[in-house]
Amino acid sequence: MEPSDLRVALFSGNYNYTRDGANQALNLLVGHLLSRGVNVRVYSPTVAEPAFPATGDLVDVPAIPLPGERGEYRLARGLPAKVKRDLAAFAPNLIHVSAPDILGHRAISYARRHGIARVASLHTRFETYPRYYGLGFIEPFFERMLARFYDRVDRVLVPGPLIGDILRSWGVKTPTTIWSRGVNHGRFSPARRDPQWRRQLGIADHEVAIGFLGRLVKEKGLDVFASVTTELKRRGIAHRVLVIGEGPAGEWFASQVPDAAFAGFQAGDELGRAVASMDIFFNPSVTETFGNVTLEAMAASIPVIAARASGAVGLVDDGVTGFLVEPRDIAGYADALSALIKDPQRRETMGRAGNQKAAGYRWDAINEAVLNAYLEDAASTLQRTAAGA
Repeated sequence: MEPSDLRVALFSGNYNYTRDGANQALNLLVGHLLSRGVNVRVYSPTVAEPAFPATGDLVDVPAIPLPGERGEYRLARGLPAKVKRDLAAFAPNLIHVSAPDILGHRAISYARRHGIARVASLHTRFETYPRYYGLGFIEPFFERMLARFYDRVDRVLVPGPLIGDILRSWGVKTPTTIWSRGVNHGRFSPARRDPQWRRQLGIADHEVAIGFLGRLVKEKGLDVFASVTTELKRRGIAHRVLVIGEGPAGEWFASQVPDAAFAGFQAGDELGRAVASMDIFFNPSVTETFGNVTLEAMAASIPVIAARASGAVGLVDDGVTGFLVEPRDIAGYADALSALIKDPQRRETMGRAGNQKAAGYRWDAINEAVLNAYLEDAASTLQRTAAGA
């Protein structure tokens, strides 16, 4: 089977209407597939003014806004007749689902009924979300639901070995293949550092800026970040906080880190400038499966302090490119940050090591691995179908 023989239907809960690491990866994947001659059609909820233009053909799936403070996200309630007709006319021989939502379940069911190869990719640790909203006791239920979802496909694309281990710990039997992440090395580079931009935000050249990068939502570990910076203040460790991003918890976060410089949402080369203008990147989140922002900081030669969790383990080399700390260990985070704040030479050495490691993460090679997995699964399904006939 050749790439041009593939007809891939990609289902996403958010392909381009709100920008996040997952849909950035999906759009880059589609771009690579198209460049290799693959036929691709994307099915996702849409909005009138998306965050960025979609790569490839995008079919709207009707959806409703999520309730509460997360109304910027939309939930598709299934596969309506119009979408099913479009899907049937496209005639995919592989279906890729990127989220364990209703749309993803319905797409898998469609693939199973029609003998179509089915692949899922895992982008977010959804089972960890309840703990940030006082509902940690339901995490085991979430894990069982997710295990059922990932056992309904032929292959799960995971960003690293640790996520595969987590799936197996839930009892998932589906084979896994690593789909890592790449980075734009022209955009995320130490050459993008801009002291003048820092000064405009009120950060002096001699001040050590601890950076946060991401959507301002509770599940990104904002409470831990705030508690750690409070602990640094208590210890008398001079520092500044540089926040890059916006989101529904922004006002709350600003109240917790009142001396922080908020740069707001940044994109493109401006984002590269903002990342390179940090001195330390601090990422206490445990919800990421890979941590694109961590890789971007490393590419910009910024040392990383992160939670010892799936988004950083295997990416950050503890003691070499930064430090890994047990999740929610406030004193441990403060110790690691203090060590780097006081030692500019160590910051430089770790940043340089991170830049060298990030150099190996290239999108073309990474996305080619997904294409090879597609070809294998589509061919295997075709052979099974022929043998059954």
